[in-house]
Amino acid sequence: MKKILLAAIIITAFAACKKNPVIPAADLGGGQVFDPSVYNPAKYLVSAANPTPNASDALKPVIIACHGYSATTFEWDEFRAWSAGRTDYFISQVLLAGHGTTYADFKAATWHNWQASIAAEYNTLVSEGYKNINFAASSTSCPLILDMIHAGFFNNTGTTVHIFLVDPIIIPADKNLSLIGILGPMLGYITSNNAPGEEKYYYHYRPQESLQQLQDVLNVARNELQDGFTLPKNVYLKVYKSIKDPTADPVSAVLIYNGIKTYNGGHIGIDLINSNIHVFTRLSLVPDVTARDKANQVYAFNDITTQIFQ
Repeated sequence: MKKILLAAIIITAFAACKKNPVIPAADLGGGQVFDPSVYNPAKYLVSAANPTPNASDALKPVIIACHGYSATTFEWDEFRAWSAGRTDYFISQVLLAGHGTTYADFKAATWHNWQASIAAEYNTLVSEGYKNINFAASSTSCPLILDMIHAGFFNNTGTTVHIFLVDPIIIPADKNLSLIGILGPMLGYITSNNAPGEEKYYYHYRPQESLQQLQDVLNVARNELQDGFTLPKNVYLKVYKSIKDPTADPVSAVLIYNGIKTYNGGHIGIDLINSNIHVFTRLSLVPDVTARDKANQVYAFNDITTQIFQ
């Protein structure tokens, strides 16, 4: 009964929505604003910037930084800026397929397409000769990578792979997402309350088709975690989770902790972060950032860049 009432309220609230929104040209999805990696991939992807590494570069750690649903490479810009001047590791910022360009692209891409962008950069780096490849994933990229682990993607890797999950989403904080299969075709799209300035980097209009894909990959990851699986011998996994996350229910971290075991049967590492920000490592354009928020970000960046050498 409660779900029926909620559905009626949502339908009423969105009754005035057209199936295809009119998107301002200055907003992501409007057809004029694109993620900068589209124009200059060599600035973002190690595979494009240095496709023939020398012996020394091939041994340096590469961190593939992967953003969340409806976001862009912007989500990891601060990590790159913080790392400026470091020459002992590389950062490769991946743009998930369907993101960072047009609304039509976003609408058409599946979660398998999103995941393929991550796998493609890893596979290209391997083919180019890089030996130490790691991941820093935020939000929806986390279940994408967890599914890759579950599918055996890293089973034959010859070196240690460190995977760092920042505010992984398995269970959304907004439980209305579970209704998207019923209400989505009627609504066409929903809107997101982005902070000022974020419209160039995060989709304001989110097509129901992409929300269906989000729900699907969360369901896949949740089922895999409930079944349980073990990390390959050379894969290290750590989770950083905001305790008051408005987007990803903190129980997401519990499901990962309980659902994954290390190769020797131990528990993975988890850091609970005293934060109310989703993807606490991205503070640019976030309103009312505190000294504690900045300290949390620096802690995670320091920890990630320390762990990859262990």
